[in-house]
Amino acid sequence: MAVYKRGCHFVQPNGDPMPARRVLVSWIGYADFRALAATLPPEQAAEVLRGLNPPTPLAGQAGPLKTLLDCEHFDEVHLLTSHTGSRNRLYAQWVARDPVLHRVTVSNPTDYTEIFRLTDAELTKVIALPRAADVELCIHLSPGTPTMTATWVLLGKSKYQPATFYQTHDGRAWVTTVPFDLVVDYVPTVLRDADARLQALAADGPQDVAGFEAVVGDGPAIRLAVGRARRAARRDVSVLILGESGTGKELFARAIHEASPRRERPFVAINCAAMSRELLESELFGHRKGAFTGADRDREGAFTVADGGTLFLDEVGECDSAMQAKLLRVLQPPTDGPPCARAFSRVGDTRPLSSDVRVIAATNRDLLGCVARHQFREDLYYRLAVLTVKLPPLRERLSDIPAIAGRLLERINREFARQEPGYRPKRLSSAALRFVAAYLWPGNVRQLQNTLTQAAVLTDGDVIDRRDVEDAVPEVATDGASASDVLALPLGGGFSLAKHLEEIQRHYLRRALVEAGGVQRRAATLLGYGNYQTLAAQLDRLGVDKTVR
Repeated sequence: MAVYKRGCHFVQPNGDPMPARRVLVSWIGYADFRALAATLPPEQAAEVLRGLNPPTPLAGQAGPLKTLLDCEHFDEVHLLTSHTGSRNRLYAQWVARDPVLHRVTVSNPTDYTEIFRLTDAELTKVIALPRAADVELCIHLSPGTPTMTATWVLLGKSKYQPATFYQTHDGRAWVTTVPFDLVVDYVPTVLRDADARLQALAADGPQDVAGFEAVVGDGPAIRLAVGRARRAARRDVSVLILGESGTGKELFARAIHEASPRRERPFVAINCAAMSRELLESELFGHRKGAFTGADRDREGAFTVADGGTLFLDEVGECDSAMQAKLLRVLQPPTDGPPCARAFSRVGDTRPLSSDVRVIAATNRDLLGCVARHQFREDLYYRLAVLTVKLPPLRERLSDIPAIAGRLLERINREFARQEPGYRPKRLSSAALRFVAAYLWPGNVRQLQNTLTQAAVLTDGDVIDRRDVEDAVPEVATDGASASDVLALPLGGGFSLAKHLEEIQRHYLRRALVEAGGVQRRAATLLGYGNYQTLAAQLDRLGVDKTVR
């Protein structure tokens, strides 16, 4: 049959428009593989189910994706999969629509940034932009994680619009109408409301918030963290504090406790990484005399001691699977009880005990990544992370470093004066303070404190100079030209002024984005640019990551 083109549309010889070429794009989800497994011999089924959650066949069902393919016709089928092994090939054979498989690597299926990047890249391969008028993009929303579904909607209602969305359930398939224009109807309002919310959260500095007086700094990043923690303190829900080692997670946990209605009750801290599972179980739940070797008397655990107060589980990501299961059980409140009601038994005892304990957990690990790799229970993660507080590293708090260093040195002087009668307090010279403020401190506040302590011990006089601080930081070269001093780098030997200036630009562009909370208009103002388009052009030219986490 002859086909002709009229303007931008393809037509048949009789003048009628050609039907659009329908292109389906979808993830392959766990339910799809589980449905496939129900049709396979036991050995192949076991291979397909390995690593799935739950690893059981879905008997009597076709699964979301095959249900759609059985109900609707598509000219092309493109399937995204993060799975390896023979399961992809077996699934493609089973659905029998000659699908094109797009193998992608997903480290965290709930990370919006990662899923957006991967999905956008694969859609670009499938649908060339601008899209031809004879192509209808169809997107299946049912398979995959909620993050994947949300990302499909965002892309299908913006960059790749118009798109037709499908959903499936219980053997049926239907077109889902998403009744808004994302770009026109929602984006301006969302941006305005999000900006107002950020400003409200970051309105007060730590010194202005009861319970948070021990937190030092006044920059936007720490103000936002304090704002979230302050909101979390008011509610009897579990809180997960995220941050690199040395960012002050226990300090924030104590501040949340002090700002909460539980402030008059105990605060009990347990380091989950510092003891074996058997000892940790005893520390948390207690034990009966004779429960194990060395248990010479009954002992109360942290859940009992912290009754009415707060239990802080530091480095909770280090718990093994057996301990995770026990924590999950105790964190499940009774159906008709208060949210912090805990039921448990001591080691070696079956008698049930109960307490009312608010749990705050902390970790420097990527727990969602651990969930994706089956190293941490997903259900336990959501028990702990009812509210999350992300603590910024020192490299994102450059303006706060001088105040933090001053507070730490005051504490060091007080401790040394207590230990040594006649001790003369130390202070930082201007050059030392400039170095401290410029160094990025990969070990965060803990590294800064250790460095100042060492400098105070080894300095003979009252003044800690720059060289004293440099000597206390093993990573810093002390050959007369510190790498952190932009005016003292040696010339020659491959030195490039152009590259050096670009690195300085990248540093300040990234710093401005962080201090502006990712809002480019605000970052442009901080840098003295007349408009945010100039900033955007510089970010693209220098390859600066625009994402602020």
